[in-house]
Amino acid sequence: MKKIILAISGASGVIYGIRLLQILKLEKNIETHLIISESARKTISLETNFSIKSIEKLSDKVYDFQDISADISSGSFKTFGMFVVPCSIRTLSGIANSYNENLIIRAADVILKENRYLVLGIRETPIHIGHINLMHKACSIGAIIMPLVPSFYKKPKKIQEIVDNTVNRMIDQMGIVLQKEILQRWKKNNFIG
Repeated sequence: MKKIILAISGASGVIYGIRLLQILKLEKNIETHLIISESARKTISLETNFSIKSIEKLSDKVYDFQDISADISSGSFKTFGMFVVPCSIRTLSGIANSYNENLIIRAADVILKENRYLVLGIRETPIHIGHINLMHKACSIGAIIMPLVPSFYKKPKKIQEIVDNTVNRMIDQMGIVLQKEILQRWKKNNFIG
């Protein structure tokens, strides 16, 4: 059983984190551990029709954002990795600087010190040199930076297709093989014409 932490921070694009949780819920060999920041709760109500309770029901275990003594705040808690999706610049800054003021940042810090997968779905544009420096710093200590940038070579017709493509690529970054893939892999002949 792979234990995966999923954190949803307050940046725009919370649908990526929710969809990731939905997909991981379908996998029999994955146990999810969820953290939702206070800002994410507000963003969820602004951007989606999901209730917090309905999102929490998708996870095997839910943690209080402020509980830095939670199980997942220790390296002795064996996880496969962690996603922060979306990852706000504030959360990125905390992770890059090991400023463990909340459970998302503390759990991410533990993931990095234990040399496990940490995928950050950065959601900000445009970016300035300060943001770039934070991404560089996080990457240099082991984080995988994955900006939430959609691709269009499949000619998506729905937002769901764009979200699914990005989420599947994030899952790929952690080396997880889904029982049922939602991504059509690139083959030159599939996309010509």
